[in-house]
Amino acid sequence: MCGISGIVHSENIGRNLFNSIRNLEYRGYDSCGMAMLRQGELDLRKNVGGIDEVNSLEKLDQMQGSIGIAHTRWATHGGVTQENAHPHLSPNRQFVIVHNGIISNYQELRERLLKNGVVFESLTDTEVFVNLLEESYSNCNDLEKAFLAALGQIEGSFSIVMLSSHDPDHLYCVKKESPLLLGLGEGCNYVGSDLNAFLEYTRKAVVLDDGEYVVLGKNDYQIRKLQTRELVEKKVLHIDWDVETSKRGGYSHYMLKEIFDEPQTVRQALKIPLGQISGLATMFTESSRAYLMGVGTTYYVANISQYFFSTLADRYYPALSSDEFSVVNVESGDMVLALSQSGETYDTKSSLEYAKVHGAQTAAVVNVMGSAISMMVDQVIMQGSGPEICVVSTKAALAQTFIMLRVALELGRMRQQITLDVYQEHQRDLELFPQMVEQILNEQSGFVRNIARATSHVEHWLFLGCGVYYPVAMESALKMKEITYQHAEGMPAGFLKHGTLSMVEPALHSLFFVPLPEQKDLHDRTLIAMEQVKARGGTVIGIMFQGDERALAVTDQAVLLPQMSALCAPMAQMIMAQMFAYYAALDLGRNIDKPRNLAKSVTVG
Repeated sequence: MCGISGIVHSENIGRNLFNSIRNLEYRGYDSCGMAMLRQGELDLRKNVGGIDEVNSLEKLDQMQGSIGIAHTRWATHGGVTQENAHPHLSPNRQFVIVHNGIISNYQELRERLLKNGVVFESLTDTEVFVNLLEESYSNCNDLEKAFLAALGQIEGSFSIVMLSSHDPDHLYCVKKESPLLLGLGEGCNYVGSDLNAFLEYTRKAVVLDDGEYVVLGKNDYQIRKLQTRELVEKKVLHIDWDVETSKRGGYSHYMLKEIFDEPQTVRQALKIPLGQISGLATMFTESSRAYLMGVGTTYYVANISQYFFSTLADRYYPALSSDEFSVVNVESGDMVLALSQSGETYDTKSSLEYAKVHGAQTAAVVNVMGSAISMMVDQVIMQGSGPEICVVSTKAALAQTFIMLRVALELGRMRQQITLDVYQEHQRDLELFPQMVEQILNEQSGFVRNIARATSHVEHWLFLGCGVYYPVAMESALKMKEITYQHAEGMPAGFLKHGTLSMVEPALHSLFFVPLPEQKDLHDRTLIAMEQVKARGGTVIGIMFQGDERALAVTDQAVLLPQMSALCAPMAQMIMAQMFAYYAALDLGRNIDKPRNLAKSVTVG
């Protein structure tokens, strides 16, 4: 949630700072603003709306100065108003800050400041901190001491960047359980809530750990521990992401581009060294119990993975939503595998901390180098999907699904649940899958678009599948909800006759994920459910495979995929469902890359 950016330079940074928060807009987009220091005076401009909308009103890209901070917001404390937008300025106009996260004791601090005569302009927890800064500086007349004194009074999880007229050459930054990184340039340095804040300008980054603060200049930076003020030496990382992968590249939306990135995403997942895959599989073999964990899309990836492990390795590992994981009785000898695209998801981080406290081994699959989760677990696989700008996850979710399939396959080989010949055959199927995805995207997009246009008016959907196609249906229903704002419910196809059939009528549409006919049990069960809907006047749409005449006979409309291995079939159908949701949202005129009320990375509880 929310995007922070800051730049210290030897030249004017107005345009660069504006570009920086534009690159972070997917993290929050209900309001934004910038603050820059020019000739000793702080210039603050902010308003409600998306980056370009605010820029047309406030001329953010025309601001002047060589040091500044910026923010794009997803509202938590206080509604979407100009007053609540960041940055926040102190009453004496000498301090300005941007902030992500939650100051949990802000109400208590606010009440004390109100008694002392402070007048608040916003309803945010952030404004409390900027007033504490002004108060602390008046007591000590030392900017760094004032920054630390103010920090000593707040509780919660947060990242903060401060600019003050008392030090025109430095930004003051702090990280506590909310992402913050440095970007290092020549005669310029950067700070941001993720790599996209400065990836356009530098590939060198430093990841801050919790409880560290930074004094950042254009040619220097000092990182210290909050508790001791001891200097910390940090490794400088080189970022391999291609800047162009975070640009739309001619596509109408990032979501569409990222769907078309999926063949390359799978190729990157195939390049993950076998040693890392087998290392994760070994952790499963050595654990007394193991759990799969994620939230939102990653929870559904965990559910899909559950089926992979069961069928390929004869092992059942329960999948749990991160926000509910604390009910599990985790013990020493257990293992918890977390899935998180951002590596900063609040619920998942909290659950990993819970698991570690109780003695469990931890592992993760994440997409962001240097993220909190990647640094706190015992073993991590970096999925290498590149930046995903659209708020809803497509290529990153597919990459994680593919990686978990590789781990399950490796575990099956280790446990001798599959022969060497079958293992090698599956490996060939995986290697062919990227080319298969390219074929599907090129050949089926038009058919999917036509069905989506014909049905975009439908307000209520059932997404149904059996076996592994059940969690695929749940994930696909989530995509439909996220970007079309229409109601879509994912469930097992066999669940229909236990109550849900009462809802079936022509206005309710059912989208079935039909297995390959060779998966006879799953295929038969799915067809029974399709026939039940059809017999009661419901509308049936199927994502199925060519040559399946039985399924085709009971559908009103169908997407026909080429024949492929049963191993890869669920992932191919998941891609088609992403495309279906995209084209339905396009026909409805939705804000596809930035759906209402959502943000890319939920870093607050």
